[in-house]
Amino acid sequence: MLDATTSFFEELDRRGYEPRLAKISGTVRFDLREGAQTTHWLLTIDEGRLAVSQADREADTVIMTSPALFEELATGREHGLAAFLRGDMTASGDVRLVVPVERLFPGPPTSQGPRRIFEREAR
Repeated sequence: MLDATTSFFEELDRRGYEPRLAKISGTVRFDLREGAQTTHWLLTIDEGRLAVSQADREADTVIMTSPALFEELATGREHGLAAFLRGDMTASGDVRLVVPVERLFPGPPTSQGPRRIFEREAR
């Protein structure tokens, strides 16, 4: 069984296009660091077209957090911007990409707001 992080990134790669990011282009590398080990996920956005790899290369934005917190984000049990405000996540480079990328994460599991409605209609 895949963990929530792998499932999240594989779903983005399968999706291929995200209309909410149609005006966004750039690369975001997620560095999930635990002790001396870092797992990299590279998200490339080209006017809404999405591609994911595990390449450890330069990116416009680098977001750093723990694997455990990212699992919470990937399942909607944690909110990305709140994690940034608490200092549990950091970003370097072009931080203007952080807010648009946050739109890719699911809302809380019990949410009935616009994001959940959009997700249901997109399926």
